[in-house]
Amino acid sequence: MTKHFKTLAQCVLVSVTCAALQAHAHITLAEPQAVAGSYYKATLRVGHGCNGAATTGITVHVPAGFQAAKPQPKMGWTLAVQKAKLAQPYNSHGKTVTEDVVTLQWTASQDAALPDAQFDEFAFMGRLPDQAGPLWVKVLQTCERGQNDWSDLPASGTSTRGLKQPAALLDVQAAPKHEHHH
Repeated sequence: MTKHFKTLAQCVLVSVTCAALQAHAHITLAEPQAVAGSYYKATLRVGHGCNGAATTGITVHVPAGFQAAKPQPKMGWTLAVQKAKLAQPYNSHGKTVTEDVVTLQWTASQDAALPDAQFDEFAFMGRLPDQAGPLWVKVLQTCERGQNDWSDLPASGTSTRGLKQPAALLDVQAAPKHEHHH
């Protein structure tokens, strides 16, 4: 009985250690789930630089269907927002929107680079699509030396196991159904 307990404890320890290492191995969302059709603040956690080098830039490729993305400014970092024509325009407050934000870019001033031994968060908000399903947020992390292109997607499903540089996954869930009582 004690031998089985010890083996179980070792398995749990290995699983927890692997999960912790995996959580720090890539850029993740602070809140990985949200409700379809809601406004959502995407907070991307950057846990390390590029092979020991400080992070000097973060470029977010806004997922299709994420509407009117607005970046949160960061002291010491400049912001650039790129828009593009939409394949499918949408209505917002009675107006037809034909172009929307496709990339957000934070660039550090020389003294604001994020050291490899520290972490930080980069945030933006906007409206999620009305339909549930996975949204993948691709991020290009540039550093004093090198870069990490967090854009790998699974061939199917949502498991990022085995991906070297996975994109951040947002699980957009269906809005709760409201019961109608008479």
